[in-house]
Amino acid sequence: MDQSLRLLIIDDEEHVLANLCHFLNDKNYDVTSASDGLEGLRLFENDQQGFDLIITDIVMPKLSGMSLISIIKKKFPDTPVIAITGWGEYPGAFATESQADKVLSKPFELSELDKAINELISSKKQNAQD
Repeated sequence: MDQSLRLLIIDDEEHVLANLCHFLNDKNYDVTSASDGLEGLRLFENDQQGFDLIITDIVMPKLSGMSLISIIKKKFPDTPVIAITGWGEYPGAFATESQADKVLSKPFELSELDKAINELISSKKQNAQD
Protein backbone atom coordinates (compact mmCIF):
# COMPACT_ATOMS: atom_id res chain seq x y z
CA MET A 1 0.00 0.00 0.00
CA ASP A 2 1.16 3.52 -0.74
CA GLN A 3 2.18 4.83 2.69
CA SER A 4 2.06 8.45 1.61
CA LEU A 5 -1.71 8.68 1.19
CA ARG A 6 -2.96 11.81 2.92
CA LEU A 7 -6.35 11.76 4.62
CA LEU A 8 -8.36 14.59 6.17
CA ILE A 9 -10.76 13.38 8.88
CA ILE A 10 -13.46 15.72 10.20
CA ASP A 11 -15.84 14.86 13.05
CA ASP A 12 -17.12 16.88 16.00
CA GLU A 13 -17.36 13.82 18.28
CA GLU A 14 -14.00 13.61 20.06
CA HIS A 15 -14.07 9.86 20.63
CA VAL A 16 -15.04 9.12 17.01
CA LEU A 17 -12.29 11.40 15.69
CA ALA A 18 -9.70 9.86 18.03
CA ASN A 19 -10.69 6.30 17.08
CA LEU A 20 -10.62 7.04 13.36
CA CYS A 21 -7.25 8.79 13.57
CA HIS A 22 -5.75 5.97 15.64
CA PHE A 23 -7.03 3.28 13.26
CA LEU A 24 -5.90 5.11 10.11
CA ASN A 25 -2.49 6.04 11.53
CA ASP A 26 -1.99 2.33 12.27
CA LYS A 27 -2.73 1.69 8.59
CA ASN A 28 0.18 4.02 7.73
CA TYR A 29 -1.93 6.83 6.33
CA ASP A 30 -0.79 10.43 6.83
CA VAL A 31 -3.78 11.70 8.83
CA THR A 32 -4.82 15.29 9.50
CA SER A 33 -7.90 15.89 11.64
CA ALA A 34 -10.40 18.63 12.41
CA SER A 35 -13.17 18.82 15.01
CA ASP A 36 -15.65 20.89 12.99
CA GLY A 37 -16.51 21.66 9.38
CA LEU A 38 -15.03 25.15 9.33
CA GLU A 39 -11.68 23.97 10.70
CA GLY A 40 -11.73 21.13 8.16
CA LEU A 41 -12.37 23.55 5.31
CA ARG A 42 -9.49 25.79 6.49
CA LEU A 43 -7.13 22.81 6.62
CA PHE A 44 -8.27 21.66 3.18
CA GLU A 45 -7.89 25.08 1.56
CA ASN A 46 -4.54 25.91 3.18
CA ASP A 47 -2.87 22.57 2.49
CA GLN A 48 -0.22 22.84 -0.21
CA GLN A 49 0.10 19.11 -0.96
CA GLY A 50 -3.59 18.23 -1.24
CA PHE A 51 -5.42 15.37 0.39
CA ASP A 52 -5.98 12.01 -1.31
CA LEU A 53 -9.31 11.44 0.46
CA ILE A 54 -11.66 13.23 2.88
CA ILE A 55 -13.76 11.58 5.59
CA THR A 56 -16.33 13.86 7.16
CA ASP A 57 -19.27 13.69 9.50
CA ILE A 58 -22.51 15.13 8.05
CA VAL A 59 -23.96 16.93 11.09
CA MET A 60 -21.40 19.28 12.69
CA PRO A 61 -21.26 22.77 14.17
CA LYS A 62 -20.04 25.86 12.29
CA LEU A 63 -20.21 24.22 8.83
CA SER A 64 -22.14 21.06 8.02
CA GLY A 65 -20.51 18.11 6.34
CA MET A 66 -22.89 18.49 3.41
CA SER A 67 -21.78 22.09 2.84
CA LEU A 68 -18.15 21.10 3.24
CA ILE A 69 -18.47 18.30 0.69
CA SER A 70 -20.22 20.62 -1.74
CA ILE A 71 -17.36 23.17 -1.49
CA ILE A 72 -14.68 20.49 -1.88
CA LYS A 73 -16.41 18.89 -4.87
CA LYS A 74 -16.76 22.27 -6.63
CA LYS A 75 -13.06 23.03 -6.25
CA PHE A 76 -11.64 19.51 -6.56
CA PRO A 77 -14.24 17.16 -8.08
CA ASP A 78 -11.79 14.25 -8.24
CA THR A 79 -11.12 14.23 -4.49
CA PRO A 80 -12.92 11.20 -3.04
CA VAL A 81 -15.14 11.93 -0.03
CA ILE A 82 -16.61 9.50 2.49
CA ALA A 83 -19.48 10.92 4.53
CA ILE A 84 -20.23 9.36 7.90
CA THR A 85 -23.47 9.93 9.75
CA GLY A 86 -25.42 8.75 12.73
CA TRP A 87 -28.33 10.92 11.70
CA GLY A 88 -31.24 9.95 9.50
CA GLU A 89 -32.69 6.77 8.16
CA TYR A 90 -31.68 7.24 4.52
CA PRO A 91 -27.89 7.62 4.25
CA GLY A 92 -28.04 7.02 0.49
CA ALA A 93 -29.99 10.26 0.11
CA PHE A 94 -27.13 12.09 1.84
CA ALA A 95 -24.69 10.74 -0.73
CA THR A 96 -26.77 12.05 -3.61
CA GLU A 97 -27.49 15.41 -2.03
CA SER A 98 -23.98 16.09 -0.76
CA GLN A 99 -22.09 14.51 -3.69
CA ALA A 100 -20.20 12.20 -1.33
CA ASP A 101 -18.65 9.20 -3.06
CA LYS A 102 -19.64 6.90 -0.20
CA VAL A 103 -21.79 7.18 2.92
CA LEU A 104 -21.31 5.07 6.03
CA SER A 105 -23.91 4.99 8.80
CA LYS A 106 -22.64 5.16 12.38
CA PRO A 107 -21.86 2.87 13.97
CA PHE A 108 -19.82 1.13 11.28
CA GLU A 109 -17.02 -1.41 11.38
CA LEU A 110 -13.54 0.03 10.86
CA SER A 111 -12.94 -2.74 8.32
CA GLU A 112 -15.87 -1.31 6.32
CA LEU A 113 -14.20 2.12 6.34
CA ASP A 114 -10.86 0.58 5.30
CA LYS A 115 -12.56 -1.20 2.41
CA ALA A 116 -14.29 2.02 1.27
CA ILE A 117 -10.98 3.94 1.37
CA ASN A 118 -9.20 1.27 -0.67
CA GLU A 119 -12.00 1.15 -3.25
CA LEU A 120 -12.11 4.94 -3.70
CA ILE A 121 -8.31 5.31 -3.89
CA SER A 122 -8.10 2.44 -6.40
CA SER A 123 -10.85 4.04 -8.47
CA LYS A 124 -9.08 7.42 -8.33
CA LYS A 125 -5.80 5.84 -9.50
CA GLN A 126 -7.61 3.97 -12.27
CA ASN A 127 -9.32 7.17 -13.49
CA ALA A 128 -5.98 9.00 -13.45
CA GLN A 129 -4.50 6.33 -15.73
CA ASP A 130 -7.38 6.44 -18.23
